[in-house]
Amino acid sequence: MSELASPATDYAVVEREPPELLGRNLRVASHLWSSATIFFFIAFLFAYFYLRSLNNQHLWHPHAVKAPVTLGTLIAVALALSGVAAYAAARRLAGDDQRGFRSLGVGAFLLGLVAVVLQIVAWTQLGFGPTDGGFASVYIGWTGLYLIFLVGSLFWLETLLATSFRYREAAPAPGEASGDAERTGDDIARPVSVVGPGADSFAFYWSVLAGVGVVSWVILYLI
Repeated sequence: MSELASPATDYAVVEREPPELLGRNLRVASHLWSSATIFFFIAFLFAYFYLRSLNNQHLWHPHAVKAPVTLGTLIAVALALSGVAAYAAARRLAGDDQRGFRSLGVGAFLLGLVAVVLQIVAWTQLGFGPTDGGFASVYIGWTGLYLIFLVGSLFWLETLLATSFRYREAAPAPGEASGDAERTGDDIARPVSVVGPGADSFAFYWSVLAGVGVVSWVILYLI
């Protein structure tokens, strides 16, 4: 335990997995979590079409139940742009462009945050509740749980960005080799080896989640 508590401990002692193995593990985990997320929202897709086909007492989608199409479209656009920015950020980091990663990563985070805020605003514009027909219940359940996924994923991105900013490489002092300043182990001194695997995995999952958001827009706002 003393090794974990010491700030001067070599990172390789604490994190015994090499960066390459860590990257493979995170990629597998992101693929599995993406599959689980897709199957989770397939339940709402099934509920949508099943309740729509039943249309008991013609209460599936009463005339007064209208989702805010403009806000829904803005949410979908923000998510799509955020997914592109996250993917581009991961590619920049893979090319050892840490500044580019941080800039694009912050952009992806802000666009995702905009989508979250717009969804909350959309709820305030609703003139219906979850008991006002099948569509209303599916809409509120779908968007509510999707928002939880968005917030959790944005927290993941925030931790990656915070780590990248905290351990960004400082310019070496005169006569000092690059990367030797304030070295506590290769994985700490070089953020790409710490953040890189996580950024790549996040970009994949966030793209999938953004795709789910676009499908949600088509189903809930256009059909």
